[in-house]
Amino acid sequence: MKHYSCREDFRRLSVIVPLFNEAATVREMLSRVIAVDMGLEVEIIVVDDGSIDGSADIVRQFAEEHPRVEGDLFRIEVLSHEHNRGKGSSVRTALQVVTGELVVVQDADLEYDPRDIPRLLEPILDGQADAVFGSRFRGESHHRQYVGNYLGNRFLTWLSNLATGLQVTDVETCYKVMRADVARSLGLRACGFEIEPEITARLARGGFRFEEVPISYQARTFEQGKKISWRDGPIAIWAIFRYRFLP
Repeated sequence: MKHYSCREDFRRLSVIVPLFNEAATVREMLSRVIAVDMGLEVEIIVVDDGSIDGSADIVRQFAEEHPRVEGDLFRIEVLSHEHNRGKGSSVRTALQVVTGELVVVQDADLEYDPRDIPRLLEPILDGQADAVFGSRFRGESHHRQYVGNYLGNRFLTWLSNLATGLQVTDVETCYKVMRADVARSLGLRACGFEIEPEITARLARGGFRFEEVPISYQARTFEQGKKISWRDGPIAIWAIFRYRFLP
């Protein structure tokens, strides 16, 4: 694993965007990402996970319209899965092609604000962490969520902490920033939303340095397209123990 000794070793951020039927929001999300000064070159790797609403076409058109933005945007690449395989599969596909020294996952909806990403990068750029999670439950970041999602997340976070020995406050957060070499070394296998506890478990298992940073959050409803549901809960519980303790 490469040793990074200073900020100058980090030149590029790879933004991984798992995309499934987000035609209503993906253009605005991309616009928000490229509007943020990350302090680094940025590449956006969009993995269209079998969308049937034209989401991928919107991204390709956006890429044609924005080949570079004030020298900060390196490229936008669109990869495709023939069929819907899940968020975890999309993240794993993107990790095979990223060229940045740092990676962050950005959902294609508008629940997470890309303006928080520079703050998430700081502990890694300063050499204090190998991975940083954006927490919706710390400080000013504590925003309203729907009761079922809130309680489910709190339970999964408690269970994850019990298994890993970490003191995470938001295991299900989308915003997970890592050094790219760390992300690749984790050997991720999850296909769906259980990618979130898997990343946490594998970071703990590898003894990587970890920090959390407060973030903003705007929950959306199932009518607006929210996809995670109670059915993902039992899968996440199994993932916590599987990826923490089993070979």
